[in-house]
Amino acid sequence: MNQNDRELDEIVRIARAAAAVVMDVYATPFTVEMKGPGDPVTRADRDANALICGALEAAFPGEAILAEESVPAADELAARFRQERVFFVDPLDGTREFADRNGEFAVMIGLAVRGRAALGVVVMPTTGEALAGRAGAGDGDGGFAFLEAKDGSRRPLRVSSVSAPADAALIVSRSHRPKELEPLIARLGITRVVPCGSVGVKIARIATAEVDLYIHGGGGAKLWDSCAPEAVLRGAGGRFTDLSGAPIDYAGPGLKLGRGIIASNGALQDAVVAAARSELG
Repeated sequence: MNQNDRELDEIVRIARAAAAVVMDVYATPFTVEMKGPGDPVTRADRDANALICGALEAAFPGEAILAEESVPAADELAARFRQERVFFVDPLDGTREFADRNGEFAVMIGLAVRGRAALGVVVMPTTGEALAGRAGAGDGDGGFAFLEAKDGSRRPLRVSSVSAPADAALIVSRSHRPKELEPLIARLGITRVVPCGSVGVKIARIATAEVDLYIHGGGGAKLWDSCAPEAVLRGAGGRFTDLSGAPIDYAGPGLKLGRGIIASNGALQDAVVAAARSELG
């Protein structure tokens, strides 16, 4: 485990500061607005977004930032995608869970380099835990990841070794489990299904070996939902692809994850991708 990664340490610090802002709002009778159908937003989202963007601009001047609550116009979006390094910021992943006060939400900062997830930090505001890591050159190769507890102590992260899909624990959305995935789940023989909110929290639970697999059909998720969790998971030895097995492309031109997600402990990835290709076309 790399203990001397100043860039990663700075991003952990920024994410923790944003998590404190989120918890300040969580302690109040906040209101929930709607940006669009099924797309809630609160003061916590906006305040954490402003803090993170300002801190990243100060710490990494001139580098591109794409954040959920401050998406630029089309021309500027394209210009940012063209940069070699792009920060993807989800200031409050799991706003619905935040509004429901069930604790399943996260602050996420990811860094993509030349279109691939390279570094990630996922902070759980209610527990004070921060998961951080760097993806290696390839899936499960050469990266590292750790969990930093509230007291600052750190331990390495390593995914589970489950290799048979029928033995795997699948983590799914608490609020909107897509019906189109049911035939795939049946084909894989999966019976252990764990509901959870927030993409970041789901992937964190794979990285900590609590569960083994996550499948997302490609609905409303965007690049800031996946960049930080992908880097952490790959650093912990897992794999993260779209439904066809291709790597996630963070170089644009769009923000949507239209081709879905398969995130696993790595040992399950090939079997799940093969089943997804057969079942989902």
